[in-house]
Amino acid sequence: MSRRTAQKPKPPKLPRGEAEQVRIRREIGHDFALRDDRFGRKRLTTGTQEAARIYEVSNGGYTSTGGIVRVRNVDPLLGITSLTRQQREAGMRFRGDFERASREGLRPMAWEERVDGGRRDGGIPDHILSAGRAHAEATRALAHWEVSTVVQKICCAGDSVKSLAEQTGEARDVVSKMLKIGLDLLAVHYGMMGRRAG
Repeated sequence: MSRRTAQKPKPPKLPRGEAEQVRIRREIGHDFALRDDRFGRKRLTTGTQEAARIYEVSNGGYTSTGGIVRVRNVDPLLGITSLTRQQREAGMRFRGDFERASREGLRPMAWEERVDGGRRDGGIPDHILSAGRAHAEATRALAHWEVSTVVQKICCAGDSVKSLAEQTGEARDVVSKMLKIGLDLLAVHYGMMGRRAG
């Protein structure tokens, strides 16, 4: 009679790129975002901001051969998984108006625009003016200065909830709540969702 031995369950395949991210973190000693799974493998702790960061290594991908490690942060509007679609879209639109108004506004004018004395707004192109107006109106829709500051720091300056909480001394969940309130106000302002009663 042959005895059957119980076979161990086969571990599922790691998501693409996770093994590489685990290897890089272990090489440089950044194992604080790693945990062991039930198969004894090192894994990224899912749902954390640290796990969302992407470590890139130059020189073929190995620090032992002189590669330089760069950490690329995830866009806060994409990295915060609890945001609704409308909140995310409102934040992206707010950021877009800000970037068009500030970055494009810094470009030098074309020679024709400088010569033309008939322009009312000092030669600033209309699309930049309208982006600036749209951003100013959306900022007014945020109503409260603390909410406005949080939304502007995260959407326009690219700060994370964690870094903003450290700067302000507020708890992370308070900063996150203010961001969500601000993004809801923007979504209402942009007509992406209706105003709630109450």
